[in-house]
Amino acid sequence: MKVILNQDIPNLGEIGDIKEVAAGYARNYLLPKKLVMVYNEKSAAMLQKRQAEILAIKEQKRLASRSLKEKLEADTLVISMPAGSNGKLYGAVTNHTIADELLKKGIEVDRKKIEVPGRSIKSVGNYKVAVKLYEKDEAALRVSIEAQAVASAEEKKAGEGEAKKRRPRRQRTETEPATAEEQAAAFEAAVNRGQLS
Repeated sequence: MKVILNQDIPNLGEIGDIKEVAAGYARNYLLPKKLVMVYNEKSAAMLQKRQAEILAIKEQKRLASRSLKEKLEADTLVISMPAGSNGKLYGAVTNHTIADELLKKGIEVDRKKIEVPGRSIKSVGNYKVAVKLYEKDEAALRVSIEAQAVASAEEKKAGEGEAKKRRPRRQRTETEPATAEEQAAAFEAAVNRGQLS
């Protein structure tokens, strides 16, 4: 079925495009949500009238894409991650991590448009990450992964031991039931006192 797109649809096209789609996809999803209109003489004439508006929208997207490309390529994104002494990360940097870090800087990029080499970065160093923009435009984002100071395993264990020593013993309240050990001790004390035989 031939349709005209009323708005941008991922993996299909953008506003004003004429596409051939499966009839079921058009009837069950695209048409009920008013994402497309069926291509015929009337809709083709409407498309002609809206052509100037559509071209203006596409030009705005191109300008926004160029602006975003300049922002992305102007600076290096520094990400601090826990890493071992050999430079291997405890975890990995993925497109999701990079999208979150960019968002912290006020730059919103869909994580699906970020292409990390090898799908994830697993060691400290400098990398170039491709970010897909409007049409075939692409930005080369420089990413620097730095090792975050991580306490050694011995220091962690020592710290946990100290925390356990300092932790006060919790007292049971009147409304809480006694533990099995407390019940056994109370029963034994009652037997010793001669209250139970």
